[in-house]
Amino acid sequence: MRTQTFIAFLGIVLTVTLLVESCKTDSPTSAPTEFVADNATFANYQTWSLDATNQGPSPSLGAAHVGNDASVTRKVYFKNGQARVGGTYPIGTVIVKHSTNPAGTVNEIVGMVKRGNGFNPTTGNWEWFMLMPDGTIAKDASGMAMRGGAAMMGGMCNSCHGGASSKDFTFSK
Repeated sequence: MRTQTFIAFLGIVLTVTLLVESCKTDSPTSAPTEFVADNATFANYQTWSLDATNQGPSPSLGAAHVGNDASVTRKVYFKNGQARVGGTYPIGTVIVKHSTNPAGTVNEIVGMVKRGNGFNPTTGNWEWFMLMPDGTIAKDASGMAMRGGAAMMGGMCNSCHGGASSKDFTFSK
């Protein structure tokens, strides 16, 4: 009789344990610590949330970008309409700025990605990009991808965006 009671008790304990374990929810996915962009990151950027359209010269641009004059229109796209969370953009935020003019002499596409993991810490872990019209990462004359941090474009990206530190180094939103 004791053996039967013990087996019944053990069966109840195992059943309860299985029920409890099966009802547990998975732990929430932790935020990524780094996001490394590739060509697919910027694909179809013109279908993203258009969060700013600016016409004409911008004092914040200076000589850093082509066509900082009255003829240029700059459209700024945020992937998934991302907004700041607690004052900063989360790792993986992707922003593209496309500058054009009616004459067709300006067609500049630049991007920035919140990379994280201590990449370019002086400007909030942003990585800067020069892009092709199809959204792929441009290459310089030697075939190197035009992307980087503090040294990108001779430090111009960091220098200008450093002036927008209160907005997590962005000008548009």
